[in-house]
Amino acid sequence: MLQQLRDAGVEGRDGAADPRQAVTDASRALAAAGQSDMIWGHVSVRDPAGRGAWVKASPWGLEEVTPERVLLVGADGAVLEGEGPRHIEYPIHTCIYESRPDVGCVVHTHAKYATAFASLDVPLRPISHEGALFAPPDIARFHLTGDLIDTVELGVALAESLGDRNAVLVSGHGIVTVGADPAAAVMAAVLLDRACWMQLQLEAAGGPRRWSSDEEAVAKRSSVWSGRQLAGGWQYLLRRAAPR
Repeated sequence: MLQQLRDAGVEGRDGAADPRQAVTDASRALAAAGQSDMIWGHVSVRDPAGRGAWVKASPWGLEEVTPERVLLVGADGAVLEGEGPRHIEYPIHTCIYESRPDVGCVVHTHAKYATAFASLDVPLRPISHEGALFAPPDIARFHLTGDLIDTVELGVALAESLGDRNAVLVSGHGIVTVGADPAAAVMAAVLLDRACWMQLQLEAAGGPRRWSSDEEAVAKRSSVWSGRQLAGGWQYLLRRAAPR
C-alpha cells in the first residue's frame, strides 16, 4: 500500500506515505470534480498497519478536509486516532477492505448523475470512453437498501455486490468506487458520473443507438485508461484542488 500511494504521488513531508494527506488529497480532488454534497460523502485509505480505515471526520465537507480532520477508524467503528466524530457509514470502507486485499482506497459519494442513472435500472453502455471503464459486463448494483449503510451486515452485503469490480451503483443513494490507490478510486468515481451523465442525455433523447463492442470497450481499458492516463487525470484534479 505504501508503494501504491507513492506511485500516486501522495507522500508525507518526510518522504513516507501519509494516509492523512492521502485522504486530504483524495477528498479535495473529488470536490474539485464536483462531487461534494455539503458534509456528506467520504473517501478512505487502508491503514498500512492493518488497523482499519483513514477517513475524514463527519462534520467536514470534502473541500474542507485537512490532515488534522482525518481519523483512523477500526473495524468495530472505534476511533483509534484523530479527533472528531466518525461517519456512521464506516462499514462501507472497513468491510470492503476486509473482502478486497487489492483495494487501497474506497470512495463513497452522492454523485448526482450516477445516482439518477441508477434509478433507471437500465444497463450502462460503453457509449463514451468513460463508460468503457465499467462495462461490459454491466456495472455492479446494490439494491438491498437505499438507506444508510451503517451496519457491518450491510457493509458485507455491499462488498459482495461490488465483488471484484471497480464500482457499484447504490440505488437511491450514491456510488462506491475502489482502487489500489487514491488516483484509481477517485478517477473511477469521476469517470462513472460522467459516463452516467452521457447516457442520461441519450435516454432523454430516445436512448443510445450505438456504443463500443465488448471487445473495443475492454481494449479501451488499456489504451484510453492506462495507468498513465488515470494518473494524469488525478494530477489535474490535484492542481484544481490546490489553493491559488
